[in-house]
Amino acid sequence: MAAFALGILLEHGAVWGFAETIGAALAFAALAVWARWRAQTLTLPCVLLALLFVGILDARLHHAAPPPKLDAGPEEVVLLDGCVVDPPVLSAGRDQFTLELARSARARVTLAAAPGAPPLALRYGQRVEIEAKARVPRNFDNPGGFDYAGFLARQQIFWNATMVSGTKPRLLSNGCGSRFYRAIFAVRGFAIERLEKLYANDELARGLLEAILLGQRQQLDRVWQDDFRRAGTYHVLVIAGLHLAAFTGFLLLVLRLFFVPPMQALAVSTSAAWAYAAVSGFHTPVVRAAAGFTLYAAARYLSRRTRLLNLLAAIALAFLVFDPTQLFEPAFQLSFLAVASIAVLASPVIEGTGGPYLEGLRDLSSVSRDFHLAPKVASWRVELRLLALAASLSWKVPRRVVERAIEFLLRPPLVGWELFVVSAAMQVGLALPMTLYFHRVSASGVSANVLVVPLMSLVVPFGLLAVMTGARWAAVPAGWLVTAAARISMWHAHVGPDWRVPGPPLSLIIAFAASLAVAALALGWEPLRRRRTPKWVAGACVALCLLLLLWHPMPPTVRHGVLELTAIDVGQGDSLLVAFPDGRLMLVDGGGLASFRGASAPQFDVGEEVVAPYLWERAIRSIDVMVMTHAHADHASGLVALMDDFHPRQLWMGASPANPLSRMLIAHASRLGVRVLHPRAGCSYTFGGAHVKVLAPAPNYQPADAPGNDDSLVLRIDYGERTFLLTGDAEAPVESEMLARVGRLRADVLKVGHHGSRTSTTEDFLNAVHPAFAIISDGVNNPFHHPHPDVIARLAAHHAEALRTDRLGLITIRTDGHAIRVWDARDDGAGQLLPP
Repeated sequence: MAAFALGILLEHGAVWGFAETIGAALAFAALAVWARWRAQTLTLPCVLLALLFVGILDARLHHAAPPPKLDAGPEEVVLLDGCVVDPPVLSAGRDQFTLELARSARARVTLAAAPGAPPLALRYGQRVEIEAKARVPRNFDNPGGFDYAGFLARQQIFWNATMVSGTKPRLLSNGCGSRFYRAIFAVRGFAIERLEKLYANDELARGLLEAILLGQRQQLDRVWQDDFRRAGTYHVLVIAGLHLAAFTGFLLLVLRLFFVPPMQALAVSTSAAWAYAAVSGFHTPVVRAAAGFTLYAAARYLSRRTRLLNLLAAIALAFLVFDPTQLFEPAFQLSFLAVASIAVLASPVIEGTGGPYLEGLRDLSSVSRDFHLAPKVASWRVELRLLALAASLSWKVPRRVVERAIEFLLRPPLVGWELFVVSAAMQVGLALPMTLYFHRVSASGVSANVLVVPLMSLVVPFGLLAVMTGARWAAVPAGWLVTAAARISMWHAHVGPDWRVPGPPLSLIIAFAASLAVAALALGWEPLRRRRTPKWVAGACVALCLLLLLWHPMPPTVRHGVLELTAIDVGQGDSLLVAFPDGRLMLVDGGGLASFRGASAPQFDVGEEVVAPYLWERAIRSIDVMVMTHAHADHASGLVALMDDFHPRQLWMGASPANPLSRMLIAHASRLGVRVLHPRAGCSYTFGGAHVKVLAPAPNYQPADAPGNDDSLVLRIDYGERTFLLTGDAEAPVESEMLARVGRLRADVLKVGHHGSRTSTTEDFLNAVHPAFAIISDGVNNPFHHPHPDVIARLAAHHAEALRTDRLGLITIRTDGHAIRVWDARDDGAGQLLPP
């Protein structure tokens, strides 16, 4: 499997052609057969090389086809008709469903929902017609960002369609799609309705059970999900192997209690596993778990011993053959690394510590069992029986009762130890990908999982019984158990450490992976298992790498002696990173999604999901100063999460009124010990080797009752001969006021006010500033049609180069105080140059 996966990885850099790849695979396969026939030692290398070339060939055969095209502009209202292949889900004040327009060409459709409105009455297999604007999904164009467009493309979704307000889908016919999936979605709909009825007054239990049992996470509040992430228990909300194992294990237990023979019980459980995978929506992790259980059942039927690593490799190989791109998906890597960590790290430790003693507790009164156990375990059993005999004589209690009591008392700590070892092994084994993909390592996950995983193993069978029967006797325990698991996770989230760390450099990635491999070899390879030195050395290397991963002593990628301004691509919003010559950092605004009156709070946090990954990509762990120019959501809502992640020393705020967003930021800053400042025009700071001057708001400025653009904090940064002017969303009145009060506003780089709206960047203001570069932070095809053509024309007339994030993505401008260089997300070279 490793050789096949390596071939998939190498395919991207392979220089040989299709025919050469087939020839090499066949040649090495034939050489392996010959070596096996002649009993040569070359058999294994030849097999591995053959598999490597087969992996390359498989990856080439599965190259993605060009995405389909839709003959419509992003602002054009079009009629779309197609088959509903994912029924509507009400989430964050909007209905969403998936429409298949043609084979392997789907659109995710969104319709703003009125407050309290039920989901759209659509079912799988209905052909409907809608009026909508269709846009191609676009990634935020920053290094380290999530490939959202690729994620949707793997689901065959190539457009995001927004229905025209006030319209509804028109039903054209019934009966499209698959009969099989129609039945599956009918069962899913029934299950969701049953859960909503059973837990109508318990929003937390209902949302958690829909996620755990059916993979439906839309009803989970973001705060709850964040708590599970911080506690290291988020995996229990993602329907996967744990849930299927709990379901099949419970079913096997029930069948055996009713005296169903083992093989028949396995057959029934295997069928039930695939049925559960279907009802849960054929989520890939559940399908992988069902395939693994099927292989296990087949091995048992053939009386073959099942080895966990062989089983894991067989499943991985099967899935990669059909879809080699899964190798690059975090979910695939995390699933297999989690099981591999149990197999190569946890199992040997358990076998060498408490595992044999737990096995030795079974049937303690049987002397004949002693001969089939290790000497130390047999001796321990003799001592326990002697203890039971002494206790029975002293207390006048039957010896069998005392032995049962000893089993009852000793089993929980031994089982708890196994759970602890498994949880710790998974945390260590997954530390590297968790850091790479999610920049999170949770130490509390070790103890939290010891408690939460057993509870969830009971939640699944009780929850499914509640769905199938509608009985309160099953629903009440399921509600108690899932709520208890949630409370444990929430407690750990707020008490235990949750480290947010940058991605490690390549050298540390290689060192950590090699250390884990050596540790696994030392624990599992018989010649090394009996020696202490290799285990301690490997363990010390793993611990050192883990410490470096958490501590991250590597400096951020900031150039000393250079002033940098980077406009992060946050869509229709603002977030600017300023790196000062001495290495200190300032973040001006944190991005966000524009909010409209009456709309629900968005579940997507631009600060956490867009800005933070870029900062971590640059190995940034802390920010010295965060700035909220004004309290509009597209500038400020991302700052809450960013304060948690980067622990600023100070928060500068514009002259915004005490609206909910600004009050929340101030309260959050107070909890974190962040000093809050409200600088006004005239304030001046020597900061980081440059000079920062506040130009607005004026000292006598009074904000209105609601936040406004003119509340914006305007900053001028001077370094050497060069000047950056950051205007927030300041509009024409503030520009005029600054001209009257300050006069000289000359700047080389201007952050254009209000995303290029015609209410800012007036002719008089541009005459005074006369910038060489003008940065416009705006979203692709934004509903406000920013930037306005008049602003673009005025900038062109003043010979200022307009740099737009909607076209260029992330934009970086650096100066050493003399020359200025400009880069965008597509640049790999030296960038544009403005000479001194």
